[in-house]
Amino acid sequence: MIKRGPARIAVIGMAGRFPGAGNIATLWENLKAGTESISHFSDEELASSEYAFDEVIKEPGYVKSRGVLEDVEMFDAGFFGFRPREAASLDPQQRIWFECAWEALEDAGVAPAKFDGKVGVFAGGGYLTTYLLHNICSDREFIEKLVRLRAVDSFQNIINNDKDFLPTRTSYLFGLTGPSINVQTACSTSLVAVAQATQSLLLGESDVCIAGGISIQLPQVRGYLSQDGGMESPDGHIRVFDDQANGTVFSNGAGAVVLKRLDDARKDGDRVLAILDGYGLNNDGSRKGSFIAPSPEGQADVIRQAQAMSGYDLDTITYLEAHGTGTSMGDPIEVDA
Repeated sequence: MIKRGPARIAVIGMAGRFPGAGNIATLWENLKAGTESISHFSDEELASSEYAFDEVIKEPGYVKSRGVLEDVEMFDAGFFGFRPREAASLDPQQRIWFECAWEALEDAGVAPAKFDGKVGVFAGGGYLTTYLLHNICSDREFIEKLVRLRAVDSFQNIINNDKDFLPTRTSYLFGLTGPSINVQTACSTSLVAVAQATQSLLLGESDVCIAGGISIQLPQVRGYLSQDGGMESPDGHIRVFDDQANGTVFSNGAGAVVLKRLDDARKDGDRVLAILDGYGLNNDGSRKGSFIAPSPEGQADVIRQAQAMSGYDLDTITYLEAHGTGTSMGDPIEVDA
């Protein structure tokens, strides 16, 4: 059992890919400038997308907006030891994650081949392997054969596109021998991965951990159908904690952090970007209006857990970072919690 008190975990490296920002430094500049990074598509752009279904696009509630990543088709296959044919069937979620994980280790100054300790990986990918569906498999019949035949190419395609292999393949490519755990908790996947990595460090299972997640849904040039009372914005803009908040816009993105016990980081002379002093994990159960609705009681409980582990008095907290969905239901519930 983890004893109560400061967890003292250091963030020593970071990397990420975001709409309108190919790295964390650019993301920070965008945030400071108030830059909106959602793409708004023209009819011509949508028409050129293979996802364009005329009957949906013509619906009154169809919104031509989405957050997209640049260069998702690019990948330095040779650097990671992939043959061209193998790389061609590799889901961009795996490609970009491998690059982000490596960049995060570089940012942390951790060279896997020279590191004397166990490096764990806790990560999760998007819920749908849309690259497999839209780029590799042209029809359902082929998908069924892919699963049935178990031929070399078929099995390779499964490994290259199933999100379950994301962490363990990272460990294989980088030669990492700590725990390698696939985390899937829908929208909270990356934060839960960080919490699980923290626990692994506190228990001594790992000496360093990579934690994070990625979601890339393809094709990127597509909109969505907004519905009254739904969570998606009817105009393609997000207004977080605003009296005009009316919905969110789903986007692609990736993020990875490198974590280490604070005492070890200071002893090794690592650059400490942030300190994680506590975390909380729970579930709302049935204390909410519907399955996808948030619960103020559940959110308040998990805040108490993190605060109790950190050991901090509430009056000493001067800054809060929130989820901020930009929805008329989610934002008030979060503020209430």
